Amino acid sequence: MKMKKTKINPLLRLLKLVKPLWPAMLAAIFLGTAGHLAASFVTISAVMAAGKLFAGQAATSLLILVLICGLARGPLHYGEHYFNHLIAFKLLALLRVKLFHALRRLSPAKLEGKNKGELLALITGDIELLEIFYAHTISPVAIASLYTLCMVYFIGHYSWLLAFWALAFYLIVGLVIPAVNARLTSLPGQAIREKISRLSGFVLDSIKGSEEIRQFGQGQKRLENLQKADQELTKAQQRLAALGNWQQAATTLAIQIASAGMLVLSLLLRKHGMTLAGSLTVTATMMSSFGPVVALSALSTSLAQTAASAQRVLDILDEEPVVSENESGEEPTFSQADLQKVTFTYPDGDQPVLKDFSLHIPKGKIIGIHAPSGSGKSTILKLLARFYDASEGQVSISNTDIKKIKTSALRQLESYVPQDTWLASETIEANIKLGQAATRAEVIQAAKKASLHDFILTLTEGYDTKLGEGQQLSAGQKQRLGIARAFLHDGDLFLLDEITANLDALNEGIILKALKEESQDKTIVIVSHRLSTLAIADQIITL
Repeated sequence: MKMKKTKINPLLRLLKLVKPLWPAMLAAIFLGTAGHLAASFVTISAVMAAGKLFAGQAATSLLILVLICGLARGPLHYGEHYFNHLIAFKLLALLRVKLFHALRRLSPAKLEGKNKGELLALITGDIELLEIFYAHTISPVAIASLYTLCMVYFIGHYSWLLAFWALAFYLIVGLVIPAVNARLTSLPGQAIREKISRLSGFVLDSIKGSEEIRQFGQGQKRLENLQKADQELTKAQQRLAALGNWQQAATTLAIQIASAGMLVLSLLLRKHGMTLAGSLTVTATMMSSFGPVVALSALSTSLAQTAASAQRVLDILDEEPVVSENESGEEPTFSQADLQKVTFTYPDGDQPVLKDFSLHIPKGKIIGIHAPSGSGKSTILKLLARFYDASEGQVSISNTDIKKIKTSALRQLESYVPQDTWLASETIEANIKLGQAATRAEVIQAAKKASLHDFILTLTEGYDTKLGEGQQLSAGQKQRLGIARAFLHDGDLFLLDEITANLDALNEGIILKALKEESQDKTIVIVSHRLSTLAIADQIITL
């Protein structure tokens, strides 16, 4: 699928979504900074108190501070995580809604042929991975920055030379090492998300095609391919983990150098008035104050995958549909449909499927379109449904250019039944309704017209039977359920694509009889490679 390139860093674009939740973000930053300061000053205050006690001085206030900081650390830590995850879960829900709207906008044209496993990985895995950014990145960056300033200021009370030493290593651990690691892990992170996506697609395809795989004895080969893909993913994850280990080693080394250097420098400064207690205090401060910047440094590895996931999500949100919905167009009543000198080439094709094709569909008639597979007969229905726009020529409904018709009005005018019927994990009644407001009696009437009612009555729970929980429908039963949807929708123009391809002669006859009876006030376009299906047509067009 061709995507519009995202010009801005994907994480910066995600950051803009936080704007309505800034109060919660500020609360998380404040509580997080206070919590880390409390944790550090438990150690710092204890060292300062020990110095005073060693010198024979009272240290009651410092010991009380140790107790207060120790008690406050828990609630402050809880509050920080509460607000961070409140923001994360609200924004993930918002992104899911945006993503579903985008997929709806892009369907069906841009999603035809798209690997469903990749879409599933995008909707679930990629969205979930963004939780790292919203809950564990934004506020930690701010917290680490504020906390670092506080620590530098505190050490500066003893010596500004030591403060600059501390600042240098805070920047090395929290900025330089993560920046280098992020550059090293960027491509491996993208590769992992792509491999996970492909693996998800492979597994989903294997599950959907399990019967065919067993029938042709390809189970072992499929398993070997799965193991190979899994091994490739494992190797990619190991490479990323190795880079993460390098980063951890570099971080640990930097902290050790910083702490040892702080001790040595502070002891050297004793000639300039630095006390032993002060030297121990700044050293303890240095050793205990890397928590926030280390947490920030550890994010660089996971952020490589997060950025890749963010880019994949934003690519879908940015993608332009093949056909844009018309939300304020005309709403004509149906009188006829026409294709006038239409030439059409699919977006990813190089040869026209239809060339200079014209067709007049009068109201109340049954038009049959007969042609071998691949000749463009299904494309005619997709153009009439405006899943695509003609490359040349014009498609019109009731003498109105189809592009000028309000999309919702066009959908109401038409009842489209594709070759493959999609079923939701809902009851049979809900599947026939497909969100429409209809009574049980209306659903039964539609099922009867589709020759499905008698079969439904053989089921223990009848119309309340839930599909997908041990209840499987045959290809013919699925097709009849799709036809029942069309009857219930009751559009003026029926667009039927190979509706009897999976039906036996008896059920084909029943459905065709129902269609013939419906044609008194409906217009029907039937596409089929079977001439028996087109026997009810008033006119047959051969491509």
